[in-house]
Amino acid sequence: MASLAPLSPRHPAGLIPSGELWLPRASLTACVRAAMARNTVGHALSDAQRINRFPASPLCSLSWWFEGRSEALVAERPDSMPTEHSPREAYPGRWVLAGPQTRPTSSYCAGPTHAMMVMFMPDALHQLTGVDPGALTDRMVDAQSLLPPDWLALCEAVQNLPDNAARLQHLEDFLEPRWQACRPAQSLPTQRYGDWAAHLAQRAALSAPGRSLRQLERRIKRWAGLPLRELRGFGKAEQAFFDTIAAEAAQGSVKWADVAAGAGFSDQSHLCRVTRRITGYAPQALYDGIYGDEAFWVYRIWV
Repeated sequence: MASLAPLSPRHPAGLIPSGELWLPRASLTACVRAAMARNTVGHALSDAQRINRFPASPLCSLSWWFEGRSEALVAERPDSMPTEHSPREAYPGRWVLAGPQTRPTSSYCAGPTHAMMVMFMPDALHQLTGVDPGALTDRMVDAQSLLPPDWLALCEAVQNLPDNAARLQHLEDFLEPRWQACRPAQSLPTQRYGDWAAHLAQRAALSAPGRSLRQLERRIKRWAGLPLRELRGFGKAEQAFFDTIAAEAAQGSVKWADVAAGAGFSDQSHLCRVTRRITGYAPQALYDGIYGDEAFWVYRIWV
């Protein structure tokens, strides 16, 4: 069954340990990247602490709310991140299906909230449901408008189970036979973005007649919703994130030029531009947020 990842030993004092990262069983790692849950029931939060910061991501997601509700925060300017005072928009539907996001997003929970988001590899979700990831790119929709009837029955069942472990057990039991029936002949056991992008390129080259660059790009975009170049950019950014955590753990400090070189960026400025595009923040500001701001819990649970 899914396993709960332990909190980082460096979890900052004063920040609530409300976020959970659940990793899928081995047979589903090419289908589900992970599940994130957050429960603020019983915690006193300031308005600023009610914000949830999410990076841009090539993944698709399916979200439930078991108590409370979230609202999308809308930035006043395209080059800024929203605050607790920014305009808010209700999310569509009872359960929300989201496609790949090319920009960072933020949400706000006005009251105590318990929610869960399951993150799917977009090519796997396409195989399982027929949903086109490209049509969902930068969108969040009512899951009831797109998912097949058996998936909606799953959503209802998960909604009514008593805890996160039971919910994810039910989800995995639902996915297991369906994924085994439709998974590609060559699937990747690990899902770091860089490895996944390379694997998609290899699959595209071998899956059908016609191997021109344009044909390969079309196949990859049909499966993943994004072009290969953008997927590779996510791979570099993810590598930089984990390299930063490793450097801090080993040396007690981070040299951004070394992180940039190790992750394949042309220089530190290139790393800064990509990090800001994916997260909304420069690398140092993101690092400071992870270890000092409740709103960055999503990043913190991956540490």
